[in-house]
Amino acid sequence: MTLSETTPLKLPPDSVASNGFDIVATYRRFLREDPDMTMPVAAIESLVVLLSQTEPTTASELMDILAKAVAELKKGVKNSISLSAGCDMFQRFVLRNIQEYGDWEACRRHLVKNGGLFLDRAKASRYRIAELGLPFIQDDDTILIHSHSRAVTELLLLAARHHIRFRVFVTESRPTAEGLSSAKTLRDNGIPVRVIVDGAVGWAIQKVDKVFVGAEGVAESGGIINRVGTYQIAVLAKDSNKPLYVVAESHKFVRLFPLSPFDLPNESPAANTFTTEQEDDEIQSSPLLDFTSDNLITALITDIGVLTSSGVSEELIKMWYD
Repeated sequence: MTLSETTPLKLPPDSVASNGFDIVATYRRFLREDPDMTMPVAAIESLVVLLSQTEPTTASELMDILAKAVAELKKGVKNSISLSAGCDMFQRFVLRNIQEYGDWEACRRHLVKNGGLFLDRAKASRYRIAELGLPFIQDDDTILIHSHSRAVTELLLLAARHHIRFRVFVTESRPTAEGLSSAKTLRDNGIPVRVIVDGAVGWAIQKVDKVFVGAEGVAESGGIINRVGTYQIAVLAKDSNKPLYVVAESHKFVRLFPLSPFDLPNESPAANTFTTEQEDDEIQSSPLLDFTSDNLITALITDIGVLTSSGVSEELIKMWYD
């Protein structure tokens, strides 16, 4: 089904979004219905549906509707860095198209039609990444991965389908334990796995040939925002002369320039609170994200090519100013 054929959604009566459209509920519905969908793609798809169901009379009214919807998404979704990248990219896509059309109604029809093409390219990016990353995996490799990254998993599955023999250390990734999901997927596809606790990375790193991690967002510096624990893995890999590759879609390139994890938005206040009393949810209140600087990263494997950290800045400039 194309987005131009999208039927109106049945929205809850207490919808908080403008024009009666609940953008947060729509976004969560997409993620619930497709567990393999990334946050930026779900955000883009939600915005395209919004675009297809609204009838603004001017370009400025459309941009205002999109801006309000994006603000609601960022406010209503926890850890919205990855989501923000998709929203920013789609707003730029819409703005470019508005500038190319003199006839507003023709512009609107073009946006609804081509918004679907834009979305399809974003969805296809994961397989493109796997193809580009395939040469980085060799027979008899021992690989370390952290948490659960769909892009990393797709790369490893493609390598297995090409009959490359390798084994994988998977970190448990507390507090969410998402690494267990990665381990199950790999084992179900015949890939040998050893799950380790996060604190055992220092023990395992000497046995590892290379490290692959995903990213919630790729910053302007070429550093990455990812599940907590990524930074310490990167430090250990650097100290042990093990290459660390980031596997991430270009729609996760985000216009942020953090210098440390404390510069990230949506950082849990409870994580910085000290107390003499025992708390029931101490583990669950731990930070979920950290920041890994570009000097610890060997290369970024993306759908637009294998990039150095400086290449990320160049690509962001192309996306926003070309």
